[in-house]
Amino acid sequence: MQVDRSRGVVSNLRCACLFILFSTISTGITEVGGSHQSIPPSVVKLWASAFGGEMKSISAKYSGSQLLQKKYKEFERAVRVEEIDGLRLVKRLAENMEEMFHKKAQAMKRLVEAAEEAHLQHEEDPNLQYEYFNAVLINEVDEEGNSVELGGEFILQPNDHFNNLSVNLSLSVVQVPTNMYNKDSAIVNGVFWSEALNKVFVDNFERDPSLIWQYFGSAKGFFRQYPGIKWKPDEHGVIAFDCRNRKWYIQAATSPKDVVILVDVSGSMKGLRLTIARQTVSSILDTLGDDDFFNIIAYNEELHYVESCLNGTLVQADVTNKDHFREHLDKLFAQGIGMLDIALTEAFNLLSDFNETGRGSECSQAIMLVTDGAVDTYDAIFAKYNWPERKVRIFPYLIGRESAFADNLKWMACANKGYFTQISTLADVQENVMEYLHVLSRPKVIDREHDTVWTEAYIDSTLEDGQGPVLMTTVAMPVFSTKNETRNRGILLGVVGTDVPVSELLKTIPKYKLGIHGYAFAITNNGYILTHPDLRPLYGDGKKRRKPNYSSVDLSEVEWEDKDDTLRNAMVNRKTGIFSMEVKKSVDKGKRVLVLHNDYYYTDIKGTPFSLGVALSRGHGKFFFRGNVTVEEGLHDLEHPDVALADEWTYCNTDEHPEHRYLSQIEAIKLYLSGHEPHLQCDKELIQEVLFDAVVTAPLEAYWTSLVLNKSENSDKGVEIAYLGTRTGLSRINLFVVPDKLTNQDFLTAEDKEGVFNADHFPLWYKRAAEQVPGTFVYSLPFNTGSENKSVVLASTAIQLLDERKSPIAAGFVLLV
Repeated sequence: MQVDRSRGVVSNLRCACLFILFSTISTGITEVGGSHQSIPPSVVKLWASAFGGEMKSISAKYSGSQLLQKKYKEFERAVRVEEIDGLRLVKRLAENMEEMFHKKAQAMKRLVEAAEEAHLQHEEDPNLQYEYFNAVLINEVDEEGNSVELGGEFILQPNDHFNNLSVNLSLSVVQVPTNMYNKDSAIVNGVFWSEALNKVFVDNFERDPSLIWQYFGSAKGFFRQYPGIKWKPDEHGVIAFDCRNRKWYIQAATSPKDVVILVDVSGSMKGLRLTIARQTVSSILDTLGDDDFFNIIAYNEELHYVESCLNGTLVQADVTNKDHFREHLDKLFAQGIGMLDIALTEAFNLLSDFNETGRGSECSQAIMLVTDGAVDTYDAIFAKYNWPERKVRIFPYLIGRESAFADNLKWMACANKGYFTQISTLADVQENVMEYLHVLSRPKVIDREHDTVWTEAYIDSTLEDGQGPVLMTTVAMPVFSTKNETRNRGILLGVVGTDVPVSELLKTIPKYKLGIHGYAFAITNNGYILTHPDLRPLYGDGKKRRKPNYSSVDLSEVEWEDKDDTLRNAMVNRKTGIFSMEVKKSVDKGKRVLVLHNDYYYTDIKGTPFSLGVALSRGHGKFFFRGNVTVEEGLHDLEHPDVALADEWTYCNTDEHPEHRYLSQIEAIKLYLSGHEPHLQCDKELIQEVLFDAVVTAPLEAYWTSLVLNKSENSDKGVEIAYLGTRTGLSRINLFVVPDKLTNQDFLTAEDKEGVFNADHFPLWYKRAAEQVPGTFVYSLPFNTGSENKSVVLASTAIQLLDERKSPIAAGFVLLV
């Protein structure tokens, strides 16, 4: 027997796990004559020895570990042990992901082509009247029971692919921001010609049923979404969503940019003007993404960097930095005289110096000027720093209703390839700030650069699954006007996009190939995590609140043992290679630690800004084995009632075609092996190993049944569960008590996330068993035992297949209550 103290790594491949559940009897020291009896240490030692022997005996008996050990020995001649080629594996996984991403990008390309053709054929009509399905007004009626304008009857039906949300798979809906008039001529015309996208939406979904939301965000502000779904305003009756503020829109519409924001804090900016200026700067920050760099300089007679620690440089426009600068905006106060010439000179020098370092976006550069006026055109400064190349665009924002100095600001914008905007009220801010995006998008439009962009991971609250909001990434492409009269002006019509759940990426990863402690992860070109087992975007304990900055968690924050960022920098630079280091992996929600030596293999995913990595732990994590049985005997044993497969593992892709979505994985495997369904895609190698595991472990069903039948009323009264889990996600379970008598009702359920096979990790009890000497039992107490006043003991064991270092083994797990 081995108590849970050792953390040494056993150099064997683990393939299966077992556990049972039973009760222990607690003993106490009786009180005699008001005083405690003295118990000799030798007696206590005998009690401990007897207690330990009894625990091991019961564990071995009810786990069936000796029987399983014997069965694997019988099959060892038919087993082939192989070492995993990490580089080859990561390249193959990257190719699979590339293919999946390419399918999404092709769907977007079809939408772009359809949108540009529909706009080309459309003649703008300022008097156009057109009734469309408004996402907020559909199925709404007035006091008399009649459909409201822009509403109408819109059929909605629950759909399991969209987590049982009520949607319309034939039509899209249109959302218009609350601060915009939904019957404005520009919006009505845009909605009219974009109706042509409905057919393409449906066709895309039929070609690729794994698609979820598809949409078109118009430069005019409206948002067309498929499938159609009803939108609900907040408690104030407002829908603040504006597609043009979203990262996918901004990234697709513009190139990466370096921006210096100059804010006038002279005495004339007091009161409402300074309030509007602050909001204008905040809205500009909203339009910047992780590929952009910025700084904010306030000016009067002197220059005041909003963050004094960042003088003379630009910072990445990630969420953390933008929020930090927003906090400092409230500290601005107006006084003195505005010396714009000093501010412009500083801005030009800052952009030039930063560009020479090679750390910026190296694409567009801009100066955003937020002021209530300019007394000069400052053409001497522009001549010195910006002409004739005009690499830096100037975007003046005139604050207030007065226009005395508007001509000077307009001249600055025109002379420096920018755009002038006047902002009179707080309500004008958002719409007017957006105008600069159209200017920055012109080079892409004129050059017809339909670049495909991908966002970092973010949470979509509309598609909550059983575990809460879903983590997504978005692929997007810009849509341009192709009319001859607008071609030279570069008119951006909008951006199309579709969401891709991160869970789709995990489906392409064969967890059984990565070993017990192995995992795959992906990062963006900025080093932010797209998917990683240690990325936890939500607070625990049942709370569905998002963590601050969850979308900008850097790889160095979870692979923190890499002190020099060797792995991170290689992946950011899209290299292919190998890296090794010793790591301390926390398990059981950070309460336990395993010390492992990991080998990391990494490469880029072509056609995307992502890089993929695979971590394999040395020892058993570098080997797997192949078994071979006939399909007939494998299916026979797979269909036993005590057999189940890991819910989150993909044995067959049942999402590809609608007729397969209602199949269980076992039903899909049977259909696939019958050869009658050529369109069903399955992992042939994984299925072969599942069939092998089903045959080898089949005798356990009869063994456990015999224990139940021969169990006397008083013997081993506390035994509740026997459970087996294998490397392929196959499990067998046997209850020795009726379900409602189980001490731990959540064990091995969806609520027990660390106790079951998941898409990105093996169960906790499986991991701990794998790190102990095969054949011994490891006993431990769950950390919630004391608080729940239950005597729960978890025990796990490993069953060795071969008597050598590369030996695959079966691990047994026992639960004592």
